[in-house]
Amino acid sequence: MNVYAEIITIGDEILYGQITDTNSQWIGQELGKIGFRIIRKTSIGDSREEILTALKEASQRADVVLTTGGLGPTKDDITKHTFAEYFNEELTFREEVFTHIEALFKVKGREITELNRQQAYVPALGEVIHNAVGTAPGMWFPQGRKVYVSMPGVPHEMKKMMSDIIIPRLQQQFHTPFIYHKMVRTVGIPESILAQQLEHWEDALPEHIKLAYLPRLGQVRLRLTATGFDLEQLKMEVEEELYKIRPLLGEKLYAEEDIDLEVLVVEKLKQKGLKLATAESCTGGLLADQITNIPGVSAVYQGGIVSYSNEVKMSQLGVKEETLRTHGAVSEETAREMAEQVRERYGADFGISTTGIAGPDGGTEEKPVGTIWIACATPKETYTQLLQLTSDRILNINATATAVLKLLWKHIDTIG
Repeated sequence: MNVYAEIITIGDEILYGQITDTNSQWIGQELGKIGFRIIRKTSIGDSREEILTALKEASQRADVVLTTGGLGPTKDDITKHTFAEYFNEELTFREEVFTHIEALFKVKGREITELNRQQAYVPALGEVIHNAVGTAPGMWFPQGRKVYVSMPGVPHEMKKMMSDIIIPRLQQQFHTPFIYHKMVRTVGIPESILAQQLEHWEDALPEHIKLAYLPRLGQVRLRLTATGFDLEQLKMEVEEELYKIRPLLGEKLYAEEDIDLEVLVVEKLKQKGLKLATAESCTGGLLADQITNIPGVSAVYQGGIVSYSNEVKMSQLGVKEETLRTHGAVSEETAREMAEQVRERYGADFGISTTGIAGPDGGTEEKPVGTIWIACATPKETYTQLLQLTSDRILNINATATAVLKLLWKHIDTIG
């Protein structure tokens, strides 16, 4: 039996974009681990009417309603008062909450104000949820089979409260099925084409196993979600589906876990004791940034150069003037020389390169926007690939970085 949860984040600062709502993302992930289905996430301002409406609407579709925010000591923090109104309850002074606030202020050497004392008032129906690292208590409101939970909006306070108290209590009250997720990562195939290739397989999936497409720039993540009360059985069934999908994806499949391609590339280079260097034009340093964000990458990454102009391609990389004059900067020949030269000059086993027309302008009839050449040079051979991408500059840059990493990934095993 499914148990549905709804998350409501409260605060004008969220709506104005002054802070990013990370609370609902974290709560959703944690509830998913224990078998709850998130039916909706809502962000609302510090408005009595909006809070009352959100609670009423959530009660019609969710078994558990969780809110964060609006529990501070200032006048704009109205969540507690609105909960009292919603349940037609009075606020009552809780001595245990006030004692905790006193202890926190004593440690910090601060005096308690009347506003701080007001935080010890909680709706009579509400069961206090201890806030070990803050002054605003959480509240648990039982309503028959349904539960309403109010938590502080400060992320570290909310997370500790959820982890230590709320999640164990929800698990105890609700008998939820396991929800098992398995992520598959693909690269170099658009979502629409991928969906066509997988259509018959997807249609034949068991009722309790669902497929979701999660596209990002240059990649598509596939998430298989299985629901049931026997976790080991779910894992076995998902593995059976993976066995069927592998031949359909072929080399487009690069991982059966939620891991970025650059991380896999760096780990494989480490295992084989190989070095890498990069020469970038149209990606403008994105490759180097992605690679150097990985801890421990200094063991494999020699360095790179952003050779945006032809002059730098010649002076810093050694691309021949004749190559540029005859074939142009956006050409297989130039990409090849860039990769070979950076590999040799930086003493690396692999050199990878990007050169192209990212857009939105600069294209010609022969080489329209989105025309990109990439290359991967090894001690034995140099591999090149032509990409025909879109008119969107950011998409093209990101897709190119992904494509050249995929090209490298494909050929790492050719040496070492």
